[in-house]
Amino acid sequence: MAYGHTNSKGNTYYLHNKGRMFFFSKEIKEGALDAVPAGYNVVEMKTGLPVLKKIAVDAPATEAVPATAAPAMEAVPATEAPALEAVPAENAG
Repeated sequence: MAYGHTNSKGNTYYLHNKGRMFFFSKEIKEGALDAVPAGYNVVEMKTGLPVLKKIAVDAPATEAVPATAAPAMEAVPATEAPALEAVPAENAG
């Protein structure tokens, strides 16, 4: 029995597989699947068409470094930029 999903509009779509591509169709055709593949779930687009979406795999939690453990930053004095000479208006190009 093919996997069917009834959307919010009341239309039933059946899940199919063609190679590495998954798609939903209103009719049961060759390549119909009995269940949603592992690692996927069914979501509905704005138009009501169901699509498969990969389930996000949670990244391993990284250990937070306490603020006191971070090395202190030293203040570096700013260097003075050399003064720019004014160019007389008659020489400006």
